[in-house]
Amino acid sequence: MSASDIDHIINHLSLKKSRRRWRWLAIALAIACLIGLFSAGGNTPNKGDHIARISIFGMITGDQATLDLLNDAKTNDAVKAVVLRIDSPGGTTVGSEALYLSIRDLAATKPVVAVMDTVAASGGYIAALAADHIVARSNTVTGSIGVIFTFPEVSQLLATVGVKIEEIKSGELKAEPAPHKALSPQVRAHLDELVNDGFIWFKGLVKERRKMTDAEVVAVSNGRVFTGRMALREKLIDQLGGEAEAVAWLSKEKNISDTLDVLDLQKPKSWGDQFFASTGVDALLNRFSSGTFSVLAERSKLDGLLVFWHPAL
Repeated sequence: MSASDIDHIINHLSLKKSRRRWRWLAIALAIACLIGLFSAGGNTPNKGDHIARISIFGMITGDQATLDLLNDAKTNDAVKAVVLRIDSPGGTTVGSEALYLSIRDLAATKPVVAVMDTVAASGGYIAALAADHIVARSNTVTGSIGVIFTFPEVSQLLATVGVKIEEIKSGELKAEPAPHKALSPQVRAHLDELVNDGFIWFKGLVKERRKMTDAEVVAVSNGRVFTGRMALREKLIDQLGGEAEAVAWLSKEKNISDTLDVLDLQKPKSWGDQFFASTGVDALLNRFSSGTFSVLAERSKLDGLLVFWHPAL
């Protein structure tokens, strides 16, 4: 047997060994993914009586998944009370309205307490208003009672580069405001009316839910934000603290056992979400999607009347 034949046999055996190693590695990875899938989703064990924790984070748009989650808490007999964890600068007025009504519908059947985290302003505060009791950290940012309508106006830029836009429309207020021209007095008056109508609605919620006088509502409704300490003085919240204080209130005022577990009620995950969670890919993606660009992307989706607060980036 020649040296070349021996080398050929050695290479062949080495290749077979390498293929076998990768084959077993692939099988092990598939088994790990299946275990992760079945542990992350599928059959949900019976949790028994508990307090549900529902998180309202980020931009509020009235998404159906969140509304469904609130309805699930309402119809689940094992859920004896709900803790809303709110960390949101607000969002659209319509989305905040839908969220508020859904929380009030839930509160008609079982106790709901809101716990404000870093920010619960504008639409985030509207969500808190729907709860039976509001708890905030002493340095939580809240308030921002008001409505805003924003739009770009680039007419001077277009004029500088020599671009002129012509339009033919059925009425003066159609498709207004338009970014290619300055506001006319008529359009500005219409937008003022639009914003003020939403503002009256927001102030009505504050007056009703916080049992405040007209003068008290006016004093806090110029759009400014408050710390939790300030909000307590202004009657915008009920108590300083966190989730422990919220559970203690449920026990004292609503006769909900403080020995019940507080368990997260989460939006159902798709098969793909469960796969990524089981493999750890979701954690990697989240690290790339949680920065300034994702915030800008979320804000760019907001349209119409807004109940939204956020400092400039």
